[in-house]
Amino acid sequence: MDNQTPPASAPLGATIFADGLLDASVQHGVVRLTLGRLGADNKPVPAGLLVIPLVQLAGLTQGLGRLMQQIEAKIKEAAPAAPETPPDSFTFGGR
Repeated sequence: MDNQTPPASAPLGATIFADGLLDASVQHGVVRLTLGRLGADNKPVPAGLLVIPLVQLAGLTQGLGRLMQQIEAKIKEAAPAAPETPPDSFTFGGR
């Protein structure tokens, strides 16, 4: 039983709220991303450290890119239809 995978209901760990990225480094095949958030004085402060094996970075960023595309598609669906672009030139009175 020592080598069992934890059940899906197992706790995930810490939840980190981040507004952005403060720092990034790669050392010994590991990417370290220092996540940041705005502090009380509206200055960025560290919120946590995300550590990713370098070989997994491309897959993670591709997944985030796909998520962004899905979000943009949902926003476009929810937005009202834009009016047609007006013509470059026109006349009054049918001339």
